[in-house]
Amino acid sequence: MTTSGIKHEARSIGSVRAAILAARHDSAAWVRIIDFLAVLVALLLPWSTSGVGIAVVMWLIVLVPTLDLKAFAQSLKRPICGLPIALFVLAGVGMLWSDAPWGARLYAVGPAAKLLMLPLLLYHFERTSRGHWVFNAFLVSCALMLVTSWITAFVPAFTFKPADDRVCGVFVKNYIDQGQEFALCVLALAFPVMTLWQEGKRRQAAWLMALASAFVANMVFVIASRTALATMPLLLAVFAFRYLPWRGIAVLGIVTVIAGAAWMAAPRMCRTIDTMARDFELYQERNIPTSAGLRMEYWKKSLHFIADAPLVGHGTGSIRGLFEKAATGGAAGASAQVVANPHNQTLAVAIQWGVIGVIILYAMWLSHLLLFRGEGFVAWVGLLVVAQNVLSSLFNSHLFDFHEGWMYVLGVGVAGGTVLGAHSRGRPSDP
Repeated sequence: MTTSGIKHEARSIGSVRAAILAARHDSAAWVRIIDFLAVLVALLLPWSTSGVGIAVVMWLIVLVPTLDLKAFAQSLKRPICGLPIALFVLAGVGMLWSDAPWGARLYAVGPAAKLLMLPLLLYHFERTSRGHWVFNAFLVSCALMLVTSWITAFVPAFTFKPADDRVCGVFVKNYIDQGQEFALCVLALAFPVMTLWQEGKRRQAAWLMALASAFVANMVFVIASRTALATMPLLLAVFAFRYLPWRGIAVLGIVTVIAGAAWMAAPRMCRTIDTMARDFELYQERNIPTSAGLRMEYWKKSLHFIADAPLVGHGTGSIRGLFEKAATGGAAGASAQVVANPHNQTLAVAIQWGVIGVIILYAMWLSHLLLFRGEGFVAWVGLLVVAQNVLSSLFNSHLFDFHEGWMYVLGVGVAGGTVLGAHSRGRPSDP
């Protein structure tokens, strides 16, 4: 690099530093920086685990100096903030009666730690009106992921995944995470499509409908997770009964049936999803560890573990050890599988922290659902995020999984804060 180049770079760094210092004394500019970092988290979420972690740390560093400690402490008294904290505290206290190694106990606390971000996100987005920036950023990022998925379907080598872990149609991460993202985008777009159509803005509605159709087409013809496909009809029903007249409900029902038939009949490029009936038959008759069969095995054993310690559970990080003990005695096939995740959020909580943990979990979900009782796009997004997490957690521990857990925390935090801020200012939450 030349001397002039070095001087130019130094001036650029100095300008950025000066801008940050200037913003530090301008509260509105500082809040904008916090908002931009939240947008960065949303942009990175579909693509990178480490990137999200770095962006979240940056967001916290910039947020902390702006906290009004008295107001923030007051906000923690609300159930929407207190219950996530209570679940994390229970995970920490649950280490005391666990028989798992301390490394396993500490590792098992980690998935619950992200819940501590909820009070901070709710607090911040209650005072800013830029929550829609975050939603738009996530939609744009998922649209780019959609493009890479189509390319990867035709060019399997076009992927960041290692050669021994490549899945057709998946550019990065896995098809379950991708399916949850695409399903969330499709269902979120239903509200603005409906609103624009009713307002006579047919062209804008058509563009958004085309984008939603592109997501659906990818799930039909390329690859989709069974969890996303199982939950989408239920979430569509929630949307229909909440926002549509009876004729709209009938039309949506017909469209859903046709889409389901198309998915069953369409030749998919990536055949990672077999029929659930066949999976269950192979597990039941031959003890073969299929996807559906393994879930049945995990759930059956989990119920026995819960019955042994129903009140406070076996402690944080105890799940793998319990499955190891249950797999002894020369068992083979599905019966010999050892996991640290029973693929059901309720069971994962109940095994470790018993009925107490389940009560806190369901109380938290309920408090967040009630937060989004209002009208408007932001309320719909918040309701959708919570409902998707609740339903998908029947088949996976999605609140504790990294990707889906952060979708929940970011979605509820941003939408909830926006709704609370709109109520306090006495104006609609939608931009």
